[in-house]
Amino acid sequence: MQPRDLSAHEAYVPGRGAEEVARDLGMDPEELTKLSSNENPHGPSPAAVEAVETAAPDVNVYPKASHSDLTDRIAEKWGVDPAQVWLSAGADGSIDYLSRAFLEPNDDILVPAPGFSYYSMSARYHHGDASTYRIAKEGDFEQSAESILSVYEGERIVYATTPHNPTGSVLSREDVRTLAERVDEQTLVVVDEAYAEYAAESTSIELLDEYDNLAVLRTFSKAYGLAGLRIGYAVVPSEWADAYARVNTPFAANELACRAALAAIDDEEHLERSVETARWARQYYRDELDVPTWASGGNFVLCEVGDATAVADAAQRRGVIVRDTSSFGLPECVRVSCGTREETQRAVAVLNEVVADVRPEATEP
Repeated sequence: MQPRDLSAHEAYVPGRGAEEVARDLGMDPEELTKLSSNENPHGPSPAAVEAVETAAPDVNVYPKASHSDLTDRIAEKWGVDPAQVWLSAGADGSIDYLSRAFLEPNDDILVPAPGFSYYSMSARYHHGDASTYRIAKEGDFEQSAESILSVYEGERIVYATTPHNPTGSVLSREDVRTLAERVDEQTLVVVDEAYAEYAAESTSIELLDEYDNLAVLRTFSKAYGLAGLRIGYAVVPSEWADAYARVNTPFAANELACRAALAAIDDEEHLERSVETARWARQYYRDELDVPTWASGGNFVLCEVGDATAVADAAQRRGVIVRDTSSFGLPECVRVSCGTREETQRAVAVLNEVVADVRPEATEP
């Protein structure tokens, strides 16, 4: 007996962890600076850690109360009804919920290329398919409603990522408004704001009162430092009040994740520190790296290094793990997460040395 034909499904390729890299290289993980997965270098809020420790003895109980508490707090934060907040195991869980709620077999979605592979994966799991619109290097990865609409053909869902991973480019809220107004009536525009805390642009959640064809994804993995707990959410139109209970996985947002997120959302000091560090690091990369980089609204910077695989491998051997973006269709680039000041400075020193060795012809941006 075999599973159904999955040959059309691509696999998600995550950044490698420090422990597995250390094992391969025969190094101590403490010797490595991991800047490949856009994690918060300051870790979680101390309040979130305390919340996890407090909740740990009660994990024998289903997380009904904590789920409701977090839903209510998120709704309060954004000024929406609690029924509009769909908690999930990471933002990718919300992508699945939207696919379940919205896609019929053979429906198409429209996604950015390069982009987060799980948009397409989820559609295909639900017997749909994906078309793409380009976010092109020759255009400095600029995003616009017009470029998306130029290839739009009535797809059921259109995904827009802002800030965009791996390029860091931002789609303005006015462009989101344009998309919502100009797509067909049956199309849902989904704005993925996983990195939005790091950007200057206002959230598209504020547009939900105006548009009933718009949903926004958010996560606690990045700026809040809770990636290991897998907690995120979607904010959806108010008319969808009864859909969540019909499509969600029972208790997918676990007790520890809910309690940690509930504590983290109110620790403004930790959030501000995390955002400020990322802003400093982005500028330091752009000023100090001896290769072209692109402006970023996230907690990472995309760099053009020539042979991405060779540079990433060489940097890894010298103790700095960066993301080879070949899997995104950018084999000449690496993505470097924003670390602490010390980690960021180390990454710049190592990458400049590596690029000089691997690609002597590298030029200043």
